[in-house]
Amino acid sequence: MKEKKRIAFLDYLRVAAAFMVMLIHASEPYYLGGEAPNITAVASRGDAIWIALVEAVCRACVPLFVITSSYLLFPVAKPTGEFFKRRLARIAVPFAVWCAAYALWHGESLGRMLFNFPDAAGHLWFVPMLLGLYIIMPLLSPWAEKVTKAELRGWIMLWLFTTTFPYLRRLWSALYGEPSFGAVPFLYGECPWSMFGAFHYASGFIGYMLIGLWFRRFAADLTWRRTLAIAAPLWLAGGAVIGGGFYARIPQIPLSAPYSLAVDLEMSFEYCSTGVVMTVVAAFMIFRKITFSGALYSRVVRPLAEASYGTYLMHMFFLTPVFEALRPHCPTPVTIVATASVTFAAASLASICVGKIPRLGRWLAG
Repeated sequence: MKEKKRIAFLDYLRVAAAFMVMLIHASEPYYLGGEAPNITAVASRGDAIWIALVEAVCRACVPLFVITSSYLLFPVAKPTGEFFKRRLARIAVPFAVWCAAYALWHGESLGRMLFNFPDAAGHLWFVPMLLGLYIIMPLLSPWAEKVTKAELRGWIMLWLFTTTFPYLRRLWSALYGEPSFGAVPFLYGECPWSMFGAFHYASGFIGYMLIGLWFRRFAADLTWRRTLAIAAPLWLAGGAVIGGGFYARIPQIPLSAPYSLAVDLEMSFEYCSTGVVMTVVAAFMIFRKITFSGALYSRVVRPLAEASYGTYLMHMFFLTPVFEALRPHCPTPVTIVATASVTFAAASLASICVGKIPRLGRWLAG
């Protein structure tokens, strides 16, 4: 964004969301730390509690990035070709560069990148999802320019219904056992030969794109007191669903089980699930009230925000060795917070430095 177009609260949000990502990734080894084939592993109740707390507080991170993009870019004001060209240069090229770096570092074939991101760069799943939203933004922009408050509210309510699907799938299994075909509880027209059910096109991260539009077009400018009166209970309730849903469903501790159990345990972590949505809306409401633009903002927050995409891309090069160095010597909460803090500082510094490389900087750090 150009100087005159900077929105301070979005920079604060970017920095906080990036740090939230580090905290989540620093906690994951405590339940994804076993040996194949049983790579789901939780050693103690204490570890499980810390995992649940980190997720409850931080799971809003990725959707906050999506809402930020929507708030800034949707509806698209530029011609479609110009919009795509700018997004590809800003997002897709650095993504491809760092995917290749992770693949080479871990000895994976670069040819696999023709089909998907490498296994070693699993945290970069976020980027193709975001690019997918960029693809449909120009298509939906004429509608977004003229949508009414009531109409947008209706679409968001429809999307909110789809955020109950992770819970409905488990309810189906609990009530009726396995579904009539396949191992996945399919809903509303989904089946093994078609995942395009009735709500396919109204579900997923597109809902956060609509929420970003809502905040920019229609959300009232509430006082701090009113904001906290709404956001605090919303975040606490959503956090209880996220963390409590994970903790309550751990079958036993110590736990050693296949990866499929980890996927099931993460039901309440799913980004497009009701509990997470509650924390996302609450967090955005709070950050929207932050308008400080003094020295702290200009010298610290803004540079970190401008480097945040590069920080996200390269942070796993730092996080893994830092975590492995700290875990044998520190208790779980100290290891998680210290790993996230050191990783965030190191990756941010690296991103800032890489971004300053003449001509190449923007292709490497976005």
